[in-house]
Amino acid sequence: MKKFLLTYFLISALGFIAQGQESIENPEELTFENKSEKALWVEGQEDPYYLFRAVQADEQLSDENWKVLVQDLDKRFNKKGADYKLLRKVFEKSHQRLFQTYEQHSTFNTMLTAGKYDCVSASAALGLLLDRYGFEFDIVETDYHVFIRVNFEGKDIILESTLPVGGMMTAPSEVAEYLESYQPVASATLQAVDKRLGAPKNELWDNAVFRKVNLKQLAGLQYYNDAISLFNQQEYQYASAQLQKALELYNSERIEGLKALAEDQIQYTASSK
Repeated sequence: MKKFLLTYFLISALGFIAQGQESIENPEELTFENKSEKALWVEGQEDPYYLFRAVQADEQLSDENWKVLVQDLDKRFNKKGADYKLLRKVFEKSHQRLFQTYEQHSTFNTMLTAGKYDCVSASAALGLLLDRYGFEFDIVETDYHVFIRVNFEGKDIILESTLPVGGMMTAPSEVAEYLESYQPVASATLQAVDKRLGAPKNELWDNAVFRKVNLKQLAGLQYYNDAISLFNQQEYQYASAQLQKALELYNSERIEGLKALAEDQIQYTASSK
């Protein structure tokens, strides 16, 4: 236990500077739960949509809600292009079709089938749609939250997925205030590597993380979230496997830190028997 606590505090004290890793060279070296997950992972190298579908994959799960949403938005895009009204429609229709109930650590698949979402799964949906229609945007990772900043006609617009009403922020003063609330403090470090992303409210004074991530890296954060749930259930081997996949997508120190904790717990559990 002393070793576990020492590892935890050493990792928590690290700085968090992340680098994306764009290519996944050998899926044979990863551990997949079933054939569906592996197939989606491989397909996800060309289309990140399938990487989000890979987490807790089940061949019985339907993506009909996604197909209906995309079909609806495609019709609007084909008529008018990527204008402001389409941007608003992306946000509003996503809430109508997909984002029904906020629930921390809801996977992309859970969102598609049951309407349960968090900031990671919902930002993934919004990001995939914005990318499809050619909008200029950033996915922003903070200490425990993810949101989207769109650059439209030279102005920033915030898409806060956890707010069905008022979550599309366009007023410059509101956008500036929102962004300021997440700005990091130079001396700050992430408080804990075993706390999932998903909280819609920023409760920290000393923010440590504010960085842009791409869709593949966001998929890595979904694997990271999944691993935290497994870690809390003391399923350390499974958590470690999920974290290895997370690292293949996003070489982030928060993911490395949790993987070290999971492996430390695997050793501690084995030595206690």
